[in-house]
Amino acid sequence: MLGEMAIVLAYSAGIMLIFMLSWILVVPFKIVGKFILNALLGGVLIILFNFFGQYTNVNIGLNEITALIVGILGIPGFIAILIIKLII
Repeated sequence: MLGEMAIVLAYSAGIMLIFMLSWILVVPFKIVGKFILNALLGGVLIILFNFFGQYTNVNIGLNEITALIVGILGIPGFIAILIIKLII
């Protein structure tokens, strides 16, 4: 009886350890994935702006930094980059 209880507790502890390790490993990948997705969406927004901005001769250079800024900050980041571009 006591041996069976020890086996059940050992399996339970092992399963809990697997869940904790998987949570520790999955959460950073979700955060990095979110940054990558936001950067891609920011790049698409810049490409669309450049497509329509060719008529007004205003364009934003597309690189990793601008795409990441627009991806993380969203519309305020896009407006900030646009203001910096217009000032410079």
